Amino acid sequence: MENSATPTHCPYCALQCGMNLTPGADGSDGVVVVTERADFPVNRGALCGKGRTAPAVLSSRVRLTGPLVRRAGVLEPASWDEALDRIAEGLTRTRTEHGPDACGVFGGGGLTNEKAYALGKFARVVLGTSQIDYNGRFCMSSAAAAGMKAFGLDRGLPFPLEDIPRTGCVVLVGSNLVETMPPALRYLTELRENGGTLIVIDPRRTRTAEQADLHLAPRPGTDLALALGLLHLVVAEGRTDEEYIRERTSGWEEARAAAMAHWPEYVERITGVSVPELREAVRLFCEPENAMVLTARGPEQQSKGTDTVGAWINLTLATGRAGRPLSGYGCLTGQGNGQGGREHGQKADQLPGYRKLVDPEARRHVAEVWGVDPDSLPGPGRSAYELLDALGGDIKSLLLMGSNPVVSAPRAAHIEERIKSLDFLAVCDVVLSETAALADVVLPVTQWAEETGTTTNLEGRVLLRRRAITPPEGVRSDLEVMHELADRLGVEKGFPTDPEEVFEELRRASAGGPADYSGITYRRLAEENGVFWPCPTPAVDVDAVPAADLGSTPAVGLGSVPAADADPAPAAEVHPGTPRLFLDRFATEDGRARFVPVSHRAAAEEPDAEYPVLLTTGRVVAQYQSGAQTRRVDELNAAAPGPFVELHPRLAERLGAAEGDPLAVVSRRGRAVAPARITTAIRPDTVFMPFHWPGEGRANTLTNPALDPTSRMPEFKTCAVRVEVAGK
Repeated sequence: MENSATPTHCPYCALQCGMNLTPGADGSDGVVVVTERADFPVNRGALCGKGRTAPAVLSSRVRLTGPLVRRAGVLEPASWDEALDRIAEGLTRTRTEHGPDACGVFGGGGLTNEKAYALGKFARVVLGTSQIDYNGRFCMSSAAAAGMKAFGLDRGLPFPLEDIPRTGCVVLVGSNLVETMPPALRYLTELRENGGTLIVIDPRRTRTAEQADLHLAPRPGTDLALALGLLHLVVAEGRTDEEYIRERTSGWEEARAAAMAHWPEYVERITGVSVPELREAVRLFCEPENAMVLTARGPEQQSKGTDTVGAWINLTLATGRAGRPLSGYGCLTGQGNGQGGREHGQKADQLPGYRKLVDPEARRHVAEVWGVDPDSLPGPGRSAYELLDALGGDIKSLLLMGSNPVVSAPRAAHIEERIKSLDFLAVCDVVLSETAALADVVLPVTQWAEETGTTTNLEGRVLLRRRAITPPEGVRSDLEVMHELADRLGVEKGFPTDPEEVFEELRRASAGGPADYSGITYRRLAEENGVFWPCPTPAVDVDAVPAADLGSTPAVGLGSVPAADADPAPAAEVHPGTPRLFLDRFATEDGRARFVPVSHRAAAEEPDAEYPVLLTTGRVVAQYQSGAQTRRVDELNAAAPGPFVELHPRLAERLGAAEGDPLAVVSRRGRAVAPARITTAIRPDTVFMPFHWPGEGRANTLTNPALDPTSRMPEFKTCAVRVEVAGK
């Protein structure tokens, strides 16, 4: 293993691109060389700069190589026993003095399925706390909630990426895919080469928007009105698929009535998108036989994100797209394991297999696998922002893995103060992030090239990441950390350190659930380049799988698996996985997709005389999420050295600002300063800041934590600000 190439996957975004890793020439310092892996179908060898340079974070010059404990206010090196003892003592003291729910657990969308599963189990079985959530709540929770309402099941993409170039039109809503997932650009390029069209909806003319046949630039926070306006035109122009609506959906009359209240001129006033542009979008979307709507953080990170995504889903249902070959609605998951991370227990309201924590049968099944009394499992806890906001109040201690909320959370200065107010904070991370620097104990843990485990990419394809090199001597895996802490806290069994053993337990826990992994094994993942869930074992009666196993198999292309009333598969037959969902029926009780009536409403915070400009946030190609790892890579820092404020020339002229001038952006929550970047690619009423940096230029100092009532997603994508030249 140490001297040959190891096929594995990138540690960053939800594409989970395939790559080969080979130890460096002298094998020193843990450095590996990345080479092309053309056999993996998602990226077919292509990698972005982040993937190519990922081994730089393996260097002992960059990453943590030993535990740290705080003594007299300073983090200092410590032994593993001392560090683990300190964590066990801190958590025990909190539970004894304040009860189990005073202990919080916060996870990350970069954790493998095995670690996410073990972390959820650790919180509920060892600590007995309901207070667990993860940063994936900030990723696609609104899309998940809307998908559950409409389809009865949440999987980011219900079809593989390979279907995108074969459709007739793609509407890409709020995604700068060219910068956030560069290897996926080929799918859009191939779409257009095949005669398909691309519509991009974004307040900025991004590099992705430049690829589009039609770019719509709505005012931030108005995506819901835009979707409703398009549906209004679909109805008015007679473009609905009445047979499909009658046979495969329910709730159309109410949804249609809601949409018809959003006539084109009204939508134009709200969004700034002209009526001719609206009509052209409807024409491009409806004329081909097949079409897709793909959403990302733009429409989802809003205080009405669930309704906004629901409106786009309604558009696909009204035109007969969802659940048909080469058509439908999908969400572009952001984080590397954002999909699997919530399926197996990190989320406040869910148990492994995407089971609901409030479902008695789900509790019974998982408790049996865990060997505990179902009544001992706590109920649902707080969502991510609400959990962070409660730190130092109801929650006295926090165990945090794989997240950096000091940079990534909305209203970040407030969250930083809440973290500082904790009685005890323990952080497991690869690097000393801004959050880890505040901890009482920091544990250095293995990263992607140093450990084996599974992730689930944006298509619902479960993948095997393989260990390629030996980690530094002072580093342990998160699974080892949980094993040692569980033992110290009185639970001697149930937390194995071998990832395959954990996965085998995960398979049993997920069996029969919506996200059924029970038919997936490490061997299959290695041999088949991944397997799409749901994938039940042959022993699971098809009748017992609740409407989730609804799609096609690789063996039969776009044909469907047996319907729910078919005879169970023969015992020897291996389920091939489900790359395409809903081709026969949706995962609802009656098999029909549900229209959900929604209406436009304003953002939680609109501009006024004091804060007259809109701020929207996002990513740049050379950095990733909070930047905790990518900001430690020289090549990436050279390409994107720091934050900036993107603004239109008209706004710059009004402010008296020149290119590069320091601009202060001020919201009701704080102030950030960064250089001006003047461009016509943004609306005159809007400024943009990337959110990868801490300190003075921290964009999330400004963002609004107003929550979607269903998904509990904060409103990252729009808030009211004023902009001024700093120092004037």
